[in-house]
Amino acid sequence: MITYEYPLNERIRTLLRLEDLFERSRHFVARTEQPDHHMALLTLFEILEVASRADLKSDLLQELERQKQVLLSFRNNPEISEDALSGVLRDIEQASAALFSMTGKIGQYLRENEWLMSIKQRTGIPGGACEFDLPSYHYWLHRPAEERIGQLAAWTSPLYPLRDGTAIILRILRESGKPQSLVAQGGMFQQMLGGKTAQMLRVRLNPDIPCVPEISANKYVLNIRFLAQDREDSRPKTADWDVAFELTFCNL
Repeated sequence: MITYEYPLNERIRTLLRLEDLFERSRHFVARTEQPDHHMALLTLFEILEVASRADLKSDLLQELERQKQVLLSFRNNPEISEDALSGVLRDIEQASAALFSMTGKIGQYLRENEWLMSIKQRTGIPGGACEFDLPSYHYWLHRPAEERIGQLAAWTSPLYPLRDGTAIILRILRESGKPQSLVAQGGMFQQMLGGKTAQMLRVRLNPDIPCVPEISANKYVLNIRFLAQDREDSRPKTADWDVAFELTFCNL
């Protein structure tokens, strides 16, 4: 199944972007080739931009504390595994402590690194990181892979409290909903929300079905249009068949 996630507010949109960027960073840092480490550095700059939201750290801390209080209310509930509950609470406490220990502006240590900022400035220009533009960067890319990996890890790891806090909140959010099996007649689906609140929608499709969901939603109604993926015709058009899919409303 392919899962398409649709955030319904800016905060969840930011968390999903951070999750995607940290996963991309993990992938490229672990590799050894020069192009991989170039992509790792570009991804680090993207993380820095997304994480620069002034209220991101406080938002994460507040949400973690709120989830902690919700989970504590489940103590001594015979339907809840005490071991699983204790494990999640421990993860929340560790993530909160790590976030709280982040002092100053997020990523300030990167902004104070003139060499990194010179690269960031040039990479904003198409083809701007050529060896004649940044000879010192060209030299760095020719250092041993182990040395580059160590430096990339040192630049990225101070941001891991954001990664871990984001991961916990998104995990709880994804587990909050119950999937429904539905059918979009002629590729179109509409549902009146009737006061139902959600922070994220999840649509799951069989990968053999050649279409993708186009989602729009407000507090009154949800619309999903499934667009046929025809490689011979680049113009988007609604699938002209009934599409079976799975829909989950997720809310913290």
